[in-house]
Formats: sequence, structure tokens, C-alpha cells
Amino acid sequence: MKRFALVLVLVVLAASVVAAQDIKLGGVGPVTGDAATFGVSTKNGIVMAIEEWNAKGGVFGGRKVKLIFEDDKGDPAEGATVYTKLIQQDNVVAIVGTVMSKVTLAGAPIAQAAGIPMISPTSTNEKVTLVGDYIFRACFIDPFQGTVGASFAFKDLKAKKAAAIFDLGNDYTKGLAENFKATFEKLAGKNSVVAYEGHPSGATDFKAQLTKIIMAKPDVLYVPDYYNDVGLIAKQARELGFKGPMVGGDGWDSPELVKIGGTAVENGYFTNHYSPADKRKIVQDFVAKYKAKFGSEPDALAALAYDATYIMLDAIKRAGSTKGSAIRDALVKTNLDVVSGKVTFDANRNPIKSAVIIEIKDGKQVYKTTVSP
Repeated sequence: MKRFALVLVLVVLAASVVAAQDIKLGGVGPVTGDAATFGVSTKNGIVMAIEEWNAKGGVFGGRKVKLIFEDDKGDPAEGATVYTKLIQQDNVVAIVGTVMSKVTLAGAPIAQAAGIPMISPTSTNEKVTLVGDYIFRACFIDPFQGTVGASFAFKDLKAKKAAAIFDLGNDYTKGLAENFKATFEKLAGKNSVVAYEGHPSGATDFKAQLTKIIMAKPDVLYVPDYYNDVGLIAKQARELGFKGPMVGGDGWDSPELVKIGGTAVENGYFTNHYSPADKRKIVQDFVAKYKAKFGSEPDALAALAYDATYIMLDAIKRAGSTKGSAIRDALVKTNLDVVSGKVTFDANRNPIKSAVIIEIKDGKQVYKTTVSP
């Protein structure tokens, strides 16, 4: 009996040692709430990347990665709560997250103060990485995205006059709108943005703003909101008689956009981080694996979360350590080919990479063109 008890104790101790070797990685995204499809895609991308690393033997020294994922519900207060939990209770060594800029801006200061490296897959607001030297991102930033949208509207769509409608309570949408306006007026001339209308967060009736916009007779309408608002705005704009093209940002990237907007989002274009139609092997391999695992085509949220996880785990591997400062220093030196392109970081820890333009055509997302930085 004593011998059996001794063996049992040894087995338990061995299991504890193995568990202690796991590298705890935090993940954050809105898997419930208005942007739930973003969070689900993000979680899927993180999970798939971690499973691939673990299948290859882990990060370093045979150490596997254990994901602790939290739902921020698309709410900054909730984001701050789950970031605190991951760092103080779960003792994660790094965080991949979160999705929405307004939530990331609530979580980033907590990670920075704790010396925990984090990489946001998709928060494009310029302020995010300015929080501190432990904060990185896998996506391009709003100035680049807004600039690309304006350039496309002017050069490719031949627009001479533009208008914009955006969410006043969202740093992401305001950032895109501001940069679109600044760039379009440089290209088309002063006062070429003939209407610039904000709407309150949570609004469902945009007709007052759209009526002003349509009276100004723009050639193109810039709508940098998230897909749930974009669908409603597009339907109401079409009902009021706007027939021109609409352009937006990566917040359009959801299968729900067409479900909400229907034919109203046809003749719509948005800037994005990758296209599943890209013929590069790394892209096609990712798309095939994702479809096999989750039964759907991966959107940019999934691709960027997958990339962000690879970037973080590659840095941990090169650091050979779970110490925050060592991981941060390794992240700075990233030079990695991932699904969304070759990634290096600038002085503000923003990736230097290309953007694609996606068209909504016959109810589907169609690759239009690639724009290099």
C-alpha cells in the first residue's frame, strides 16, 4: 500500500512539473456583443496557431503553450478587467489581443505597467502602441488605412467630391475618417470633402446625417464603421437615393455585412489586411487548414490573430525566456513571413506591410488590388 501511495505521489508530482512547464499565453477578444464575429474569428486564429506550435514540440525546451482566453464583450471596462485577471491571477507571460481599438486602449496601459508584452491583431488606432514599449500590433494603422482608402477613392474610383459618416464614440472610426479626409483633400483639393458627419454610438437611424450628405452630392461615401452599422447605413443611404460607391475600413470584414446590408453594400470597397484569394503558398495553406478545422473561409480577423500569435511565439522562442523584457526585445527584432505579409516593426512597434482592397460584388468579397506602403 505504501509503495502504491509513493508511486501515486510521484505521478502527481511529475504531472505538476509538466504543467508548470506550460507557457501561459493570454488571449482577448469580443466573443459576445455587437462585434462577436470579430472575437470568434480572433479566437479561432489564436487556437489554430497554438495547436500548430504545440504539435511541433512547443516553443522552446519542449514547453507547450497553454491558452487562457477571455471575452472582453467589446467593452473597454470589461477589457480592463480581463487584462488585469490574465496578468495578476493567471500569470500569463504575454497577451494576444484585443480586437477593437477602444478596448485595446483600456487594456494596453495595464500590460505596459506590468511589463507584459502584448500584440493586438487588429487594433488600428495610432494611439495603441504609443502607450508604451511593451505594446505591439500585427495590423497596419489608421493613418495608412485612411490614406489608402482616400487614394483608392480618388485614383481608382475617380471621385472628385467625397463625404464621410462615422461613429463619434469610437476612436477607430474617428481615426479612419480623419485620415481619409486629410488625404482626400490633399489629392482632390481643399473642401473636396463636402460633408463630414458623426453619429452617436449605438444609433440605428442615420437618416438625418445621410440627408445632409446626399444634399452635398458627393461622388463617394466613406463609411469607416463596423459591419453592423455599415449595413444599416448603406441601406438607408440607398433608400435616400445615394447611388455612388461606398468605401470603408477593415471593420467591414464580416459575413454579417451582406446579411445586414443586402444589395445596398454592392459597389462597396474596403481596405483590408489580407485576401484569401492571394496565391502565396502560406496564404493558401492557412486557408485550407482553417476551412478544414472550422468549416468556413478565414476572414482578416482570423488571419491577423493567427499571425499575431506566430509573431509572439516566435519572439518567445528567440528570447529563450518567458521574461517580459526579453520577449519585448525579441519582438522588436521580428523579421517574419506570415499570412498577411512579411512583417518587421517600425520605431513605434507598428508593422511595415501592404494592404489590399476588397470589393463587395454579387454578395461576396472579391479581391480588387494590393497597395504597398
